[in-house]
Amino acid sequence: MQKDVTLTFHNQGLRSYIWVDLCPDCPRQDDKGCCGYYSPVFYPLDFAYFLVHQPELVDYILSLPRLTVLDASVTVNSFIDDNSGYRCQFHTRDQGCLLPVEMRESVCRHFVCPGIGWWEEESLQSWREFFEQLSEYEISLNQELAGILKESGLTLREPQLRPKFFETLLPLYQQRLQCLPEFCSGFPPVEEVVIRREIVFGHNWLL
Repeated sequence: MQKDVTLTFHNQGLRSYIWVDLCPDCPRQDDKGCCGYYSPVFYPLDFAYFLVHQPELVDYILSLPRLTVLDASVTVNSFIDDNSGYRCQFHTRDQGCLLPVEMRESVCRHFVCPGIGWWEEESLQSWREFFEQLSEYEISLNQELAGILKESGLTLREPQLRPKFFETLLPLYQQRLQCLPEFCSGFPPVEEVVIRREIVFGHNWLL
């Protein structure tokens, strides 16, 4: 069936995201959609943002089970969901993701399922370029911050070093917020668009 899908592009610099009105009624109809196929990974930029806006989230994430902790990143691995594969630890059947959208890592903030494929629209190519540039910038900045922390002998692998890791990270992050790339300022804070798509239900819907 044909359906109008509303996408809202939010330009919030390093915490930019895309909101899709179809997600609460995901065509997959398996009560978890893409959250059954991905384990979120948090990097220095994420932890620094938490420290400023919701510091208790740092300890919460590090207290979760099934973590993969590397020098400068933490993967929150999915858990087995009964007989239906896996589910993200932040996802619940009754309300979806437990994290406010600004607190999600970049894949979860930027991802829109291929069934919608908004990037195919000629009129939205500038937003496609925006999120591509933003992703590249985030990757390079996370690598830069991770390198500085490693050179300082700091790692998330050692619990006793984590307080110093975060104490060192925060001013580095705040310095870099003062010089965001020019492309961020060339887009409106919010833009809502409507595109029409053929919706299919069940596992035929592409994720």
